[in-house]
Amino acid sequence: MLSQSVYTLINQQNGNLAFKLFEFDNNSYFDHIQRNNYFTLIFITGGEGVAKVDFCDYSFKEDTLFAFYPYQPFMLMSKGCLRGIAIQFHHDFFCIYRHHQEIANNGLLFNNVYEQPFVCVNESCRATMFHLIQGIADELKADSFRKDEALISYLKLLLVMATRIKLDQQSIQDTEKMNGKQLLVVQNLKNAIEDNFRIKHAASDYASLLHVTPTSLARIAKNHFNKTLSDLITERIIIEAKRELYLTDKTIKEIAYELGYEDEFYFSRVFKGKTDISPQLYRDTVGFNRGTM
Repeated sequence: MLSQSVYTLINQQNGNLAFKLFEFDNNSYFDHIQRNNYFTLIFITGGEGVAKVDFCDYSFKEDTLFAFYPYQPFMLMSKGCLRGIAIQFHHDFFCIYRHHQEIANNGLLFNNVYEQPFVCVNESCRATMFHLIQGIADELKADSFRKDEALISYLKLLLVMATRIKLDQQSIQDTEKMNGKQLLVVQNLKNAIEDNFRIKHAASDYASLLHVTPTSLARIAKNHFNKTLSDLITERIIIEAKRELYLTDKTIKEIAYELGYEDEFYFSRVFKGKTDISPQLYRDTVGFNRGTM
């Protein structure tokens, strides 16, 4: 599809990668655990296999679009040849947190601890996505006026389309997977975590809040989210910690305290256990927003 296999844009202020688009025709790029300090979109155009994401397994096939946030661990194990297109962009190029109202994306496509990290693209959407990706490639290879703004416009359209697909498929999957009573428990669990993750960290706390036995709630969480309830709560805490580390100049101690940890060193161990890096290194490598975007 693309006349060239790799296109990149470098941040002129610090020399780091801002945006990258490339095609691949084998699995050597993603056949080992990735922990990147940028967002990654991977559109599988041929092949199938199993994705390991946050240590959960998901089967995938052609016309699957993956969306991974910074330092989210993932790898793709293919059955035979794997073909696709990858887009990677840094927070400093396009901040999901700052633009979430425009694209309704943060917490849906990226940073979504409750849903699978991909969407299945139908034939009509596939053609539109290819058109947008080609537009991105054309901008990257041209020395044109306000290239950054044009790239961001194409990227926004791509993310909006993916988010619409996510919303449609999420509704269908929920209906197919569970009866009305289970759906209500799952939705109440999501609401309870969103309302209380800063102060309640134990799985038993949520069983008490929802008036459900711990065993029953654990089973529902595992069946629906493919994660333990404790992992779900911790991952939600980490997502918020990442947001605070990027958007604010609060100290690690302040962020830890606001997330319910009186011991900042224990908080740092929890953070590193999920991301493989310390909170300070995350801030240093993902970047710190200074209101310049």
